[in-house]
Amino acid sequence: MPKAGIIYNDVKPVAGRVAIELKDELTSAGWDVCMTSGVGGILGYSTPESSVCHTPIDGLTPPGFDSEMKFAIVLGGDGTVLAASRQVAPCGIPLLAVNTGHMGFLTEIYLNQLPAALEKVMAGEYEIEERVMLLVKVFRGDSLLWEALCLNEMVLHREPLTSMCHFEIAIGRHAPVDIAADGVIVSTPTGSTAYSLSAGGPVVTPGVPALQLVPICPHSLASRALVFADTEIVTILPANPTRLVMVVDGNAGCYVLPEDRVHIERSQYSARFIRLQSPEFFRILREKLGWGLPHIAKPTSVELP
Repeated sequence: MPKAGIIYNDVKPVAGRVAIELKDELTSAGWDVCMTSGVGGILGYSTPESSVCHTPIDGLTPPGFDSEMKFAIVLGGDGTVLAASRQVAPCGIPLLAVNTGHMGFLTEIYLNQLPAALEKVMAGEYEIEERVMLLVKVFRGDSLLWEALCLNEMVLHREPLTSMCHFEIAIGRHAPVDIAADGVIVSTPTGSTAYSLSAGGPVVTPGVPALQLVPICPHSLASRALVFADTEIVTILPANPTRLVMVVDGNAGCYVLPEDRVHIERSQYSARFIRLQSPEFFRILREKLGWGLPHIAKPTSVELP
């Protein structure tokens, strides 16, 4: 019996309702179905009293989800897709992301397209697009305090965000650099259209084997976004007397103290997305962000009487 999964946003009633209907439909078609909430992929935050919040990466996989699963359907917005990718990446399960949220930049289809899409997916008529993920770790000495998989970006900043701080950053074997800014972002190509873009970073197409470092509101004209090979390991040392806050994909994070170090590298796991047609990144940029739309000519000036 083939096996499928359903991951849904349990905060949205429509996602929960569709998840139950979808499970019944797949079961009737002879599929073994496992269903779970995307909340299991949200790691939560450590507190000022306890900066250690270590959840092993492979401990997030929901019961019943394994490498035998043919695919999983995600019902929610981009936040649910980010959480789901963290849940299933160690098993290599392909995800069909269905938009029940707002932006839906990471989703493949809308709810009204689900019936036709489901037929294609059950028949295996799709492509798989792999997206790079990061492995983010926080160390204190030789002790691992915290780790997470990251599909979009890692952000490190001070509380409050408007307070400038210093970061000593080493990329691969290159000489460390000092950056003075409100914070720093290390982003994947997938995350280049998220917070990184808002902070002034470039858009990087998904197939480019690169990461980027983007200072948030840097204090120097010389500190600008940097694109580098995704084979390089990034080490960040907070050159600050006070603690910092690290946030991964907007839904997980921990405190980073002055004696800690942040270690970032390309993960051995990747996010695998089901595409029902050949991926067309520029179309998504145009539809979601308005990139490349033709300019509308201004009306001819008319002299007033």
